[in-house]
Amino acid sequence: MTQTYTEDYRHEDGRTARLTFAEPDGAVRGGLVVLHEAEGVTDTVRLLVSGLAGEGWLAVAPHIVAAGAPLTGQDVLAATDVTLAWLVERGVRADLIGVVGFDTGGTAALVVAASRKLGAAVSVGGHAVSTPASDELPPLVEIAGRLTSPWLGMYGDDGDVAGELAVERLQEAASAAKVATNVVRYPGASHRFDADPAAAAEAWQRTLDWFDAYLR
Repeated sequence: MTQTYTEDYRHEDGRTARLTFAEPDGAVRGGLVVLHEAEGVTDTVRLLVSGLAGEGWLAVAPHIVAAGAPLTGQDVLAATDVTLAWLVERGVRADLIGVVGFDTGGTAALVVAASRKLGAAVSVGGHAVSTPASDELPPLVEIAGRLTSPWLGMYGDDGDVAGELAVERLQEAASAAKVATNVVRYPGASHRFDADPAAAAEAWQRTLDWFDAYLR
C-alpha cells in the first residue's frame, strides 16, 4: 500500500491548506484532487488517495473543513484551487489534472466540475441530487447542465423509487452540458458504495477508466 503524507502547504500568494497526499512509485501520469466526505480526511479517504497513487496518479486530498462542519461551495472551490496550485508546482500539467469525490465529496466534485475546467471529474455517490445539501450548496440537478469538465457520476438509489427518479433527473440535466457526461445508477445500492462490495469494485474500475480516457 502506497504511504500517505500530510503537510501544511502555503502558496506564494499567501493561500494555505493542509493536504494529505500519496505519490506513485514510478512515473506520474497526472494529478487527482480527492474531495473528502463529511467526516473529513478519514481512513477511507486515505485509502482512496493511496489506491489512486498505486495506479500512477499523484493523489492529494485537501482538508476542506473540520469533521461535521457545514460544507459550502466557497469552501470547496477555495480548497480545490489551492490544491491545483500545489499539483502544478509539482510539475503536473493542467490538462492532466482531475477531481474525484466519495459520498459528500461526490457532491463537491460535481460543484467543482461545474465551476472549473479540469481534465476530468468523478462523483462516487453523494447527496443533494434534487434537494440542497445546505444553504450554500444548490441541488445538483440545477448545476449539472453547466458542467465544464468531463464528468462521471455513480449513484445508488437504495432501492427507493424517489432515489431512482432523482438519479434519472440528474442524468437528464447533465446531458445538456457541453462536455462528456455519464451517470450510472446502481439499483438497490446505498449512497455509500463501500457498504456494497460488488458496486464498490465496479465503481472503482469505472473511475479508473474515466481518468484513463480523459487524462492523457
